[in-house]
Amino acid sequence: MRIKSGYRVREIAGENVVIMSGQAGVDMARVITLNDSSLLLWNNLMSLDFTVSDVERILLENYEVEKCVAAADAQKWVDKMQQAGLIE
Repeated sequence: MRIKSGYRVREIAGENVVIMSGQAGVDMARVITLNDSSLLLWNNLMSLDFTVSDVERILLENYEVEKCVAAADAQKWVDKMQQAGLIE
């Protein structure tokens, strides 16, 4: 899977907001914000093909967390990104 092209993260009023480049990004009816962990994953995975295991690895490399917690959090992140239509 990969993050869909055309999406960018911008800091707006202290929040990391996902926006779509171009005319499609004008509709602000749906705002997607990323917390620090989500932003870390986004920045590390942008433009790459990745798996849930890759997400887990990034979490383990950057946070002191048990492997089972990182695995669960990685799956949750992927699920939420898919629900938001941000990854394919």
